[in-house]
Amino acid sequence: PSPFARLKKPITHPIFSQHRSEHQLLRYMMKLQSRDLSLAHTMMPLGSCTMKLNATAEMIPITWPEINSLHPYAPLSQTKGYLEMFKNLEMILSEVTGFDSVSLQPNSGAMGEYSGLRAIRAFQAASGEGHRDVCIIPVSAHGTNPASAVMCGLRVVPIGCDEHGNIDIADLRAKAEKHKDKLSSLMVTYPSTHGVFEEGIKEICQIVHDYGGNVYMDGANMNAQVGLCRPGDFGADVCHLNLHKTFCIPHGGGGPGVGPIGVKAHLAPFLPGNPLIKEGSDGLGKEHAFGAVAAAPWGSASILPISYMYCIMMGASGLKKATEIAILNANYMAKRLEAHYEVLFTGKDGMCAHEFILDLRSIKAATGISESDVAKRLADYGFHAPTMSWPVSGTIMVEPTESEDLQELNRYCDALISIRKEIKEVEDGVFTPENNVLKNAPHPMSVISADVWKYPYTREQAGYPMPHLRGNKFWPTTARLNDVYGDRNLVCTCPPMEDFIDDEDKMASN
Repeated sequence: PSPFARLKKPITHPIFSQHRSEHQLLRYMMKLQSRDLSLAHTMMPLGSCTMKLNATAEMIPITWPEINSLHPYAPLSQTKGYLEMFKNLEMILSEVTGFDSVSLQPNSGAMGEYSGLRAIRAFQAASGEGHRDVCIIPVSAHGTNPASAVMCGLRVVPIGCDEHGNIDIADLRAKAEKHKDKLSSLMVTYPSTHGVFEEGIKEICQIVHDYGGNVYMDGANMNAQVGLCRPGDFGADVCHLNLHKTFCIPHGGGGPGVGPIGVKAHLAPFLPGNPLIKEGSDGLGKEHAFGAVAAAPWGSASILPISYMYCIMMGASGLKKATEIAILNANYMAKRLEAHYEVLFTGKDGMCAHEFILDLRSIKAATGISESDVAKRLADYGFHAPTMSWPVSGTIMVEPTESEDLQELNRYCDALISIRKEIKEVEDGVFTPENNVLKNAPHPMSVISADVWKYPYTREQAGYPMPHLRGNKFWPTTARLNDVYGDRNLVCTCPPMEDFIDDEDKMASN
């Protein structure tokens, strides 16, 4: 037999043969869906993730065959409608960011980072400065920045931040001076992942330019900029955008995503290209392209209509208002919560950007209650937890977005305030640090309804901590897991690796 012949039947896992009718399959899918807490149930204020509304009107076009059935390499003469949309979307994103050209090819934010840095390196190589290989990255930058820099062959030089969460400009200047002959770029997130607008951002960009480098701006927090300020105006040379965050493409669970990059004119000739398609939009790299970063010339083209619809329907004034509301919502929540938790970083006027960090480290030191305990307890209140322990360990980072109304903001704040009162009971000795409603959270229905109740608080305190939950409660499906054990001992529901070893032995014997 052929060495490529299949030796075993495919997809033999029982799940693929249990559901023999559409009705049973539908019920199975609905069962899975019912276990998934989503934006259909509540806000998901994951800091730096921008979990905002994906409006139905934006989503409908991707169900049309004219949109979703086109081959990515169809002749350009047959794709004129798509090409017009590409050009219009590139123009809109250029206007929003202040850049001269935009590439739609990168499929993710991390790929946008890689593409932007590769464009910088290609430009420097073409200018006789290919030896520049130092990338300065502040500790407040987005987490994927160092990995992208290393992938591009750059040496990472970190710089610190001051007590307010801003980049230490003196440290930046010193490092730029030290590496002036090798400085390639600075990677900076604006607003920073500390949730503040860097007041010295123009000076920061100018320092890097003075020493021969380019500025790469991470656009992860663009939801605090659109319509108010533009990266291209205050010194960035390249910036990626997360269309799956700021511009409403749904994301999570691995995709989908689009991470286009905007660049200044000197980098435009070096944008990613395609070996087969050389024309069609201004953002498709041409003769000086460093290469391709996606299999298709315009990346995940079939989901671009979502962002295009969002921009067209919102208009310039609507996009600006969305940003203003996002910042307003974050500051409203921060002000409501600051009497109960420490807000870690703010600007000099006491305000945050579109997200803020609550510092739980002093609470943990006094009671043993950690950010993980607070996150798991939020599940009992029917909420998704904020981002945990990033960018600062022992904290939670909250980003409400503009999609949430005042009622939902207050519900979330009320839950966090109620949890703080539960922590106070531990502080006051009502419950021990080892056995309390937070340390045992979450409490699924199987625990609440069990014949034996072994906890020092009531079932009602565990399962219905606020009155409104009796009318609308999302139940967690699983009780507390041992996070550390789970991280160190992966359990796969797929066939064990030994099965694959046996298959390989059989193939070798044949």
